[in-house]
Amino acid sequence: MTRQRFDTRHQRAGESASRTRPGTRTSEDDADEREHEHDESVTTCPECGGHLAADEERGETVCEDCGLVVEADAVDRGPEWRAFDANEQEEKSRVGAPTTKMMHDDGLSTTIGWQNKDAYGNSLSAHKRKQMQRLRTWDERFRTRDSQERNLKQALGEIDRMASALGLPKNVRETASVVYRRALEDGLLPGRSIEGVATGSLHAAARQAGSPRTVDEMTRVSRVDEQEFTRTYRYLVKELSLEVQPADPASYLPRFASDLDAPDGVERRARELVETAKREAVHSGKSPVGIAAAAIYAAGLLEDADLTQREVGAAADVSEVTIRDRYRELLRTAQNARQQQAAD
Repeated sequence: MTRQRFDTRHQRAGESASRTRPGTRTSEDDADEREHEHDESVTTCPECGGHLAADEERGETVCEDCGLVVEADAVDRGPEWRAFDANEQEEKSRVGAPTTKMMHDDGLSTTIGWQNKDAYGNSLSAHKRKQMQRLRTWDERFRTRDSQERNLKQALGEIDRMASALGLPKNVRETASVVYRRALEDGLLPGRSIEGVATGSLHAAARQAGSPRTVDEMTRVSRVDEQEFTRTYRYLVKELSLEVQPADPASYLPRFASDLDAPDGVERRARELVETAKREAVHSGKSPVGIAAAAIYAAGLLEDADLTQREVGAAADVSEVTIRDRYRELLRTAQNARQQQAAD
């Protein structure tokens, strides 16, 4: 039976071949040739035979030798957004949560929720609740497997707590986390408390970002005293070679004006007084917080704003004596500068 089928199939093939005259083309030959031509068109130029290159920016396939555009309007299968550096690419990517230095594991690990409910919102049974609690315990152990990770987790939590109390933005928290990680990697923590190094890192990050906070403000939210905090801060700046510029009195003005609910003209006039004092080097050797508070009070006098020395001192956390000494000096400097300008 099998031999008969083979003979019949062979006979039909012979008849088909005999019906095809020499020099004629079959549909199978045309399909093979089109496929061959398609393969050549992908790699070689149909005009000069040169190499083809894909221009993903314009969605074209171009010959590198003669410049012929072989294909146009190609489908762009990439993202619809643009990223100009690695940080922007990580922030805009939608393949997971962005990494952050504010968490000890860079935010790459998962977290088991504390709600004892399933995906439909139904409460779990007693057996399942016990099982989930056990999973949470082991998940926490795996996330902090050694003492260094436990140290980092505690410190980053402390930085986040203090930054929230001080109203510092996210970029300051990220910078403070990086500073603490550098201190941990360089072995600067032995002999110093975690809270002290965390406070010093946050203070340095706030100064670098142009959002400084006073020593008294940092001490109020920290778990260490002022002496330990300032000593640790100076040690970090020296050992890590941090580029921390002296605090600018103008950086305190927006916050003080907002706390006092002062008009916009007061802040603008206070900024002019501070800039004049900086040009005349009057602020050198003086507390930038005191200069900023005195500028706010002096600007309030010039703009007829209802600001008292007690209110300004409470907002800036400086004494009234400091304000009285500094605001007269600022007004005198501004008057001398105007006279000099008029004389010139």
